[in-house]
Amino acid sequence: MSTKSVIEIESRDTLTRQAIQLHKAVSKKLARMQSPFLLAIRLYWGWQFAQTGWGKLHHLAKISGFFASLGIPLPAFNAHFIAGLEFFGGLLLIVGLASRLTGLLLAGNMLVAYWTADHEALISIFSDPGKFYVADPYTFLFASLMVLIFGAGIFSVDALIARLWKNQR
Repeated sequence: MSTKSVIEIESRDTLTRQAIQLHKAVSKKLARMQSPFLLAIRLYWGWQFAQTGWGKLHHLAKISGFFASLGIPLPAFNAHFIAGLEFFGGLLLIVGLASRLTGLLLAGNMLVAYWTADHEALISIFSDPGKFYVADPYTFLFASLMVLIFGAGIFSVDALIARLWKNQR
């Protein structure tokens, strides 16, 4: 192998090592943003869910009628359940308590909302994604899934409970 080839290989290896080190450094800094980002999502979308649930709690007859028009079984029961889920689930998201369970229930709620009220948007997820992501449930579903998958982060009651539990063992 010629000297020129060896120098080219060493230069490429050095650039590769530098790129890997840069990637690690940037990734480490960005990882520090995960919990503040999750806090922002929980605060904003928790508040949005709580407001939506509060509105439903104060208009249960109207919500029951809407659910009945969509063919949802037991519309009065489901109106009460969904109003409570959104209101109290939103409050739980805000403080970060039972976050993954809350995220799961709220994500399920949003999938049912897609299925019943925005079915056309749901079935066009691949054929016309614009319809899917401009539908009302989209951002609520996305926020719920983020909390379900990533948890509440360190700025939450869940994290506080985990730390206390760990210290008692």
